Formats: sequence, C-alpha cells, structure tokens
Amino acid sequence: HDNNMATVCRVALQRLASRGSWRAKNLVLRTGMHQQATAASVHSKHRSLHSTTRMLGKIKIYTKTGDKGESSLFTGERRRKDDFVFEALGTADELSSAIGLARQFVSEAGMTTLDEQLVEVQCVLQDAGSHIATPRDTASEAHKARTPFPDHASTLEKWIDEYDEQLPALTNFILPSGGRSGAALHCARAVCRRAERSVVPLTSQLDPSVPQFFNRLSDFLFTAARIATKHGGQPETVYRPSRGARWDTGVGCVLVVTCSRRHLEGWTLGTKDNQHSFHADVTHGGA
Repeated sequence: HDNNMATVCRVALQRLASRGSWRAKNLVLRTGMHQQATAASVHSKHRSLHSTTRMLGKIKIYTKTGDKGESSLFTGERRRKDDFVFEALGTADELSSAIGLARQFVSEAGMTTLDEQLVEVQCVLQDAGSHIATPRDTASEAHKARTPFPDHASTLEKWIDEYDEQLPALTNFILPSGGRSGAALHCARAVCRRAERSVVPLTSQLDPSVPQFFNRLSDFLFTAARIATKHGGQPETVYRPSRGARWDTGVGCVLVVTCSRRHLEGWTLGTKDNQHSFHADVTHGGA
C-alpha cells in the first residue's frame, strides 16, 4: 500500500508538471511532507524532505508549456496568464514573499512566537492558492474535496486580540515605519490589501472564508508591525497634516482610513488655525 501511494503521488505530480501546473514544485514539497508517515516502511521515518522528493520523482523547474502566455489550473484547465485567477495567485505569492522577508527581520529580533505565526500564515497562503486555482463553478467534486479552505480568520482574530492587549491605544494615524521588522510587516500589510482586492472578482468561485482570511490578515499584519516596533524600542511615527492641508467640516466630508484599529476615539485633526475634535469608530481600510 505504501509503495502504491508513492507511485500514485509521483505519477500525479508528473502529469501536473507536464501540463505546466503553476504549483507543481510546491505540490512536490507539500506532498512530500504529508507522505512522510505513510511511506515510513520505504525509508526511515526521519528521512529528509529532500529524500522524500527524490522518492516521488524529480520535477523539472521549467516545462515550456507556458511560453505562449497560458498556464494550467489545478483542474488542468488552461487559461491566459492575465486571467483573474492568476492575478490572485501571483499576488498571494508576492504576499508570501513579503512575509518571508519580514520573517528574516523578525527572527533576527528574537521574536520567536511571531515568526512561527508568520510561517503558519505562509502555509495558509499556499492552501488559499490551491483553493483559488480550483474554481468552484467549474471544478469536479473530487478536485474541490482536495482543496478545501476552512475558517482561518478566527485564529487571526485571537492573535490580534492577544497582541492588542500589549499595545498602547491608537489616538492618531501612524505612518509605516518602526525599524526593519516593523517596516517590512507594514509592506506585507499593503501587499495583503492588494491580494484581497485581487480575489474580489473571484468571490463567486471561492469559499467565503478566502476573502475573509485576506481581510483579517491585513489587520493581523498591521498589529504585528506595531508589536515589532515596540519590541525593537522604535517610536511610532504619527501622521500630521501637511503644510497648508485643511480638514473641511462641511457636509459630505469623507475621512479615508489608511491605518488600522477597530476603535479610534477623541482625535484632534487639522491645521493650527482650524482644529476639530471628533469621535470616530472605524476599521482598517474602512472594512
């Protein structure tokens, strides 16, 4: 049974690679990790991931099947690379890369727990990519069963609440900054917002938990940036209106929120000769 499982995995991955699958290499790595226990009778249970990958068969990095501007979904369907699906997949990949860079700085700062949380986020992003690459309106039931995306927002909310208790209340907008780890996490947050926008055209093809995850993830990255800033002993740079800027108090005035905190109260904004105090109950990005 173990040998049959390894053979099935190897053949499946080779077929995906031959179709120019956008995530064939990642599937090799992830399947290797999942099959370590199953294939224990073939090799030592402590064998390396590299050995597992060799057992499943080596996958070529380049297949040339995408040279004409098309690529394959997980279902095998071919689409142009400027399709909304690939835009979302590429942005999610960019987000994971931004988080990977931030992790380097977080690790150097000795923030072990946050580093582990960011690793978990990157793994969830891989799962989100598999789900996005399996459109619910065209995929078979078998494909959909292999790419579920359960609720992850509740975990992010728990992390946010735990960190938020350690932070001072926000009374002003803050600017992206805060040392290398804080600034890198702010960059990741901005990419996350773009990733969230990229899945909007696909909402009818996705489980509702996917856009919810991206929405909550940007809140977590904002909070993580503040925690990293505090850990590094860096000050938070407060937004101040530029010279000559005025806050119009007329009817129809719109406040655009670009930083996060679920409740902001008692702000004082305006120029030195035109200040106004008011109460605001807003959320990050207005959502």
